[in-house]
Amino acid sequence: MEKLDIRIRNHDREIEKMCNFHHQGFVDAITELLKVRADAEKLMGQVTDTNRRLQDAGREVTAQTEEVIRCRIQQRNMATTVEKLQLCIPVLEMYSKLKEQLESKRYYAALKTMEQLEEVYIPRVSQYRFCQIMAENLPKLREEIKDISMSDLKDFLESIRKHSDKIGETAMKQAQQHRTFNSAVQKQASGMGYGKPLYSLNGQIPSQNNGLGLEDDDQSEEEVLTAQDLVDFSPVYRCLHIYTVLGDRETFENYYRKQRKKQARLVLQPQSNMHETVAGYRRYFNQIVGFFVVEDHILHATQGLVTRAFTEEIWNMALSKIIAVLRTHSSYCSDPDLVLELKNLIVVFADTLQGYGFPVNRLFDLLFEIRDQYNETLLKKWALVFREIFDLDNYSPIPVETEEDYRSVISRFPFHDVEIEKQDFPKKLPMSQSVPQIYIQVKEFIYASLKFSESLHRSSTEIDDMLRKSTNLLLTRTLSGCLQNLIKKPHIGLTELVQIIINTTHLEQACKYLEDFITNITNVSPETAHTTRLYGLSTFKDARHAAEGEIYTKLNQKIDEFIQLADYEWGMPESDGRASGYLMDLINFLRSTFQVFTHLPGKVAQTACMSACKHLSTSLMQMLLDSELKQITMGAIQQFNLDVIQCELFASSEPVPGFQGDTLQLAFIDLRQLLDLFMVWDWSTYLADYGQPSSKYLRVNPSTALALLEKMKDTSKKNHIFSQFRKNDRDKQKLIETVVKQLRSLVNGMSQHS
Repeated sequence: MEKLDIRIRNHDREIEKMCNFHHQGFVDAITELLKVRADAEKLMGQVTDTNRRLQDAGREVTAQTEEVIRCRIQQRNMATTVEKLQLCIPVLEMYSKLKEQLESKRYYAALKTMEQLEEVYIPRVSQYRFCQIMAENLPKLREEIKDISMSDLKDFLESIRKHSDKIGETAMKQAQQHRTFNSAVQKQASGMGYGKPLYSLNGQIPSQNNGLGLEDDDQSEEEVLTAQDLVDFSPVYRCLHIYTVLGDRETFENYYRKQRKKQARLVLQPQSNMHETVAGYRRYFNQIVGFFVVEDHILHATQGLVTRAFTEEIWNMALSKIIAVLRTHSSYCSDPDLVLELKNLIVVFADTLQGYGFPVNRLFDLLFEIRDQYNETLLKKWALVFREIFDLDNYSPIPVETEEDYRSVISRFPFHDVEIEKQDFPKKLPMSQSVPQIYIQVKEFIYASLKFSESLHRSSTEIDDMLRKSTNLLLTRTLSGCLQNLIKKPHIGLTELVQIIINTTHLEQACKYLEDFITNITNVSPETAHTTRLYGLSTFKDARHAAEGEIYTKLNQKIDEFIQLADYEWGMPESDGRASGYLMDLINFLRSTFQVFTHLPGKVAQTACMSACKHLSTSLMQMLLDSELKQITMGAIQQFNLDVIQCELFASSEPVPGFQGDTLQLAFIDLRQLLDLFMVWDWSTYLADYGQPSSKYLRVNPSTALALLEKMKDTSKKNHIFSQFRKNDRDKQKLIETVVKQLRSLVNGMSQHS
């Protein structure tokens, strides 16, 4: 502490020395500072005065400087504004252009403008609010364009739906012109085509172009329009481009295809009364053709909107529907003229669509089905024609008074007979008036059938085969049926049946001329392999056999009618000595009837005569053995014998030539032997020779003899004459009883043996 204190004191002395050393300088400094103070105050006054004067002088400069600064700022702002406006003006101009394009419906260009706005112009000035508004509006405008273009597409679809009828009509007319032209060229190249006039069903020769003649086509050539002339396709192109630009092409394609499928289903839906007129079918075909002509145009005018696969899919669907519709509606049609017009329409329809590349083989296959139906309608129509011919026929030979009449008949029917040609006029041809009429109508049927076979793209051989098959149907079904019905009619008598047999003979002979007729039409040799032959021979033979059978039946019916008039007095003591009146009338009837049979083939007349005699013999036998007949006298048997003798005389008089010896008399052999047995009362011979081939009474059956003998036995018990006789001749009565017993044993032996 002492050292510290010493230290402190040392420092204090040093400080004091220091202060003392500098004190004078400090005083001098203060003195000088006081002097400077006065100068400073003076300087301050001068500075203040100078500052005041400077402020007064710089106030104007400051104002002008501020004005310059303000002008410079304005100038800079204006330059910036001009620069920005130069960036915005193209955007606004493009937007204005966009609005104009929308107003003028230039939607594809508008979309391109939008694309430029979005990619080039708007990004440059995207910081501005109006650009943001523009950018927000562009998607809305795109949707608006899509809606508008879709609306235009809908209008287009509606338009083609309305115009498809006209488009199809135009396309089919052009196809018809082309087909008619080709047909004319082919005919000129091949001479006269088939070489025969083609008759329509009403007897007139129709034009080959189904009402669309070349002259009409030439006159309306300026009026023939294409699909592009009738329908504006720009909406579909525009809409396609728009959706392509918008990147939504697939949606558009799907929508278009879906709508067209719907329209296809509507087009394929026929009217319920379509089958009533050809106009209904024509409208239906026109609409379908119009639809596919439009699709074909779209297929080739656009890339990918519709594809070949899509059109083929629709066509296959449509083809199935068309075939089903035509199959159904054509089945309602009973008019062959309408079916023929339908066939012509189908051919033109198929040719038209085939020209656009659509496969139509199934349509031609359908035509073969319709051809069968056409033949059915023809057969029904010709059945009425044949019936009318048969109803109006007088069933008597055709009288020809002059050479001209004769030529007229043979020009319609191929008849040649040397003997008749040598005869003088007037003369008669063996057939009746219906024969040439039937022949002409068969030829007319062939013409009508040929009309359907035209334009089916088939060879002459196939057409020949079709003609022969349809003609066979006419002969074997229609004509045969009409003949069979005619033969069965109750008012057709024996004379008419004889004439029918003669008629069928001549028609049968004419079949070879019908074959030649078909050969001339088709130019196909009948020797060609697989050529169908006409079945007319069998048809007319069957009809002739039916007529012959009907002759036999009617003869038997007549015989039955006469026999029903028989009124035998079975209890008469003795005969009248002459044949019964009913039997003589019957024989006279048979004699006159068989005279009519002279024109028939010999075998037919002989068969009819033999059949009549056999039926007469059988009927007489049944009358004699009738179970209701209980009693019969020997006098009645003698009377019955007189009638049988007349029958035998008739048979021996050869009512129909050609019988050998007593062949016809053999029909009555059973009756003759039975009556001889009772008349001669030769029972011992009968019983002794029974069963031997040389027996005199070989045809007498024991049961028959027993039945008749029983009737005589019953009579002898009640008849007084026989009673007196029995008393006088008991041996004969015993003989009767013995014969009855022996006959019964024979009958019993036969039944046991059988």
